[in-house]
Amino acid sequence: MNIIVPMAGMGKRMRPHTLTVPKPLIQLAGKSIVQRLVEDIVAVCDEPIEEIGFIIGHFGEAVEQELLSIAQGLNAKGRIYYQEEALGTAHAILCAEASLQGKTIVAFADTLFKADFKISDEQDGVLWVKQIDDPSAFGVVELNAAGQIVDFVEKPETFVSDLAMIGVYYFKDGENLKAELQYLIDNKVIKSGEYQLPDALRNMTNKGLRFVPGKVGEWLDCGNKDATVHSNQRVLEHIGHSVESSFEDFKNVEIVPPCYIAEGVVLKNCKIGPHVSLGRACEIEDAVISNSILAEEVKVTNAQLSNSMLGSHSTFEGRGTDLASDVSISAYSSVKL
Repeated sequence: MNIIVPMAGMGKRMRPHTLTVPKPLIQLAGKSIVQRLVEDIVAVCDEPIEEIGFIIGHFGEAVEQELLSIAQGLNAKGRIYYQEEALGTAHAILCAEASLQGKTIVAFADTLFKADFKISDEQDGVLWVKQIDDPSAFGVVELNAAGQIVDFVEKPETFVSDLAMIGVYYFKDGENLKAELQYLIDNKVIKSGEYQLPDALRNMTNKGLRFVPGKVGEWLDCGNKDATVHSNQRVLEHIGHSVESSFEDFKNVEIVPPCYIAEGVVLKNCKIGPHVSLGRACEIEDAVISNSILAEEVKVTNAQLSNSMLGSHSTFEGRGTDLASDVSISAYSSVKL
């Protein structure tokens, strides 16, 4: 089994945080989004993962080494592919054509999920979906009476289905997928200026391949700051409370679980939690923080923060009694109210 992770996008909706780090490497409770994603996928696979291919922009050697380490930690070979130009989802996947062989899972790295089913060889493909109240803003699948997928509709204006595609796909035959993607490129099958994966999927089902929905219990989006803070909350509720720092570095501190507190964190006169992730070596003094993500080496003083994200090496000085909600500052920034 191979996993392909397209993640070359610029993450514009997550700015300013993606100005210094690719969105899939933003951490939730001590692990990056992409690491949690591939771990979730491994959990629903009954066989070993041989290779994980990451499709990226030119993010630098440090990022590439981190991605290769994620694959190694799952006993898989890591491979780096580049998407030089943003030409759509189908084009992105085809950039990893050397890994499109045998059983293949494609997972876009801005989503997390929880599922309790296993992949079966009985299907030609599985598309992970989530039942939602308003499908008009999503790509959805249409099913026949046998529960097989027969069509893919992007942002339907009239009701077709309430099963939204979450961006994770299993293909029994990666070579078949590769051929259909190449067909789109060769024949310039373009919509809105891009080569789209659903066009390849539709061609495959029209040829008789049987795709079925894999329903997930929870779908966590990491597309923007608010969604990512909420996803951090749900991850903490799932994995539980974790404190890696020494309590000797905590003075007059109340911690309300669940929280993740990395090593080297220093806390003084603070209330932390619930639903707070503190990265390595943060320093927090005279502060109340809830439902927030602080990256590594963040310094916060005299502040009340909620529903916020602070990038690495940033500093935030508040005014004590004023609640600062929806704060979103990039790495190496400094804010004083």
